[in-house]
Amino acid sequence: MSSLSYEQSGVNYDTLDAFKRACQQAAAKTTPALAFHGLSEPANVRGESAYLIEASDSYLAHVEEGLGTKNLVADAMFKLTGQSFYRNIGIDTVATMVNDLVTCGALPISIAMHAAVGDSNWFANEKFAADLAAGFADGCMQSRAVWGGGETPALKGIVNPDTIVLAGSALGQIKPKSHRITGTLHDGDAIVLLASTGVQTNGLTLCRALADRLPEGYLTKMSDGRTYGESLLDPSAIYVRFVAACQDAGIPLHYAAHVTGHGWRKLMRLDEPFVYRMTDVGTVPPVFKFIMEKGPVELREAYATFNMGAGFAAYVPAQDAQRTIRLAQSLRHTAWQGGTVQKQGDRKAVEIVPLGITFESDTLHVR
Repeated sequence: MSSLSYEQSGVNYDTLDAFKRACQQAAAKTTPALAFHGLSEPANVRGESAYLIEASDSYLAHVEEGLGTKNLVADAMFKLTGQSFYRNIGIDTVATMVNDLVTCGALPISIAMHAAVGDSNWFANEKFAADLAAGFADGCMQSRAVWGGGETPALKGIVNPDTIVLAGSALGQIKPKSHRITGTLHDGDAIVLLASTGVQTNGLTLCRALADRLPEGYLTKMSDGRTYGESLLDPSAIYVRFVAACQDAGIPLHYAAHVTGHGWRKLMRLDEPFVYRMTDVGTVPPVFKFIMEKGPVELREAYATFNMGAGFAAYVPAQDAQRTIRLAQSLRHTAWQGGTVQKQGDRKAVEIVPLGITFESDTLHVR
């Protein structure tokens, strides 16, 4: 059986990223409109996970994000088991937004849901609708943010009538302005990794392609005794309180990355060239070992696509690494020092030393 890749499953990052870069160029032309409101755009914010607007005493941050196709796994598991996983899906939808928002140091204030369906009868499934609402509210409360509203369009002919497309936006604030995470890295900085809960919300298209290859599909048992489908639907970790706690403790966050699409390549999202030398990959969750074995999915492809157990990265001065780890652990996150930042001239790369994997700068084009 041939190996699986994200591109073979129908997702081509090169094509997606090219459109994103085109949008950034067009969007930059609208920046002068901020002056009408007495606001401005900080330098080099486009291409980061959150968009920043500078006010006199604070920054505002805005994120728009989508869940992806994880709810299709929930739909399949409901048909197979009769169990609704939509509460987890609601948490996931919030996590996609707020985990991006906090990478700049902004704490979420208001979150909105966008829930598009092909047929309004989707909401007639009271269990799905109630669980989705409860999960979204739970995610907001974990993020210390209000659920401010949303939109529920019925898009017949665009969206499949049996499914829902979930997305949303989040508004956050950095106050005082000194809490902004600016991406000012230094040679020798430590990279502290916070564990994920599994696949979270990235790479689900590949995960679904694998299910089609398995005789028992999502009900295939993994080594830990759980089914593949159940493991895919674990809700995402939310890292908002960790960032807030770092700010309260005076830990200087030089940079932060939400490890989602592009996998560990996201560790080099910062525009400035550094080498991110990773020496401890942590504990890989069983679901990823299962995916690699059954796909099969090659090791390099796995780290280029999935978070592989590391959902969030905090870049801090070396002397603050252990304090950062202890703080994360106090909030019930598994955390460890995954590596260090190195300045090697103009070279930009992620080196995963124990695995012999290197991603050079030409493997990530988000700007």
